[in-house]
Amino acid sequence: MKLKFKEMGDYKTNCYILSADSKDFIIDPGAESASWVKENVKNPIGIFLTHGHYDHIWCACELKKALNTKIYIPKDDAFMLSYDSFNMGFKTCEADVLVEHDEEFDFSGIKLKFHFFPGHTPGCSAIELEDLLFSGDFVFNGAIGRTDFPYSSPKDMKKSIEKILKWDKEIHIYPGHGSATSLEAQRENLEFFHSGL
Repeated sequence: MKLKFKEMGDYKTNCYILSADSKDFIIDPGAESASWVKENVKNPIGIFLTHGHYDHIWCACELKKALNTKIYIPKDDAFMLSYDSFNMGFKTCEADVLVEHDEEFDFSGIKLKFHFFPGHTPGCSAIELEDLLFSGDFVFNGAIGRTDFPYSSPKDMKKSIEKILKWDKEIHIYPGHGSATSLEAQRENLEFFHSGL
């Protein structure tokens, strides 16, 4: 398994390409990511979006067409892909797969699961592949996603933090912004933020 990532656009959104068994999984292709993604994938299996904010989906529709691949997005955030609700100017399109809460996919033995962690957005999810968790804007190194945006919910975020704190497995976290961390390293931070919601 090989992981590549690069910060993209003004918001320095991490775009990830995870390659396993000659399959390329593209995660959160934000602004200015299209050329980099096209240069680094050979067999794209799909474009997987942790949530619908424009800085994470900016190039998704362009890459869907260019790579002839499918877009997977949490069903509760699909409206952000098909309609530019913040008038940011990105290309819109319909998702190919509307992901159900905590849905798992099996790509010829490679299992990918969307863990439903709403709060930052209605459908905010973290994508698990083996011992890696691509957390989008749910959990960062030392922080959590903001809950003061349109469609955000502090109440849902509180429940999501409670949900992940129940996990007893060790997992590496690759967030939508900033450096990688681990669930164990973030437990104290998560408990702190939970108490403030």
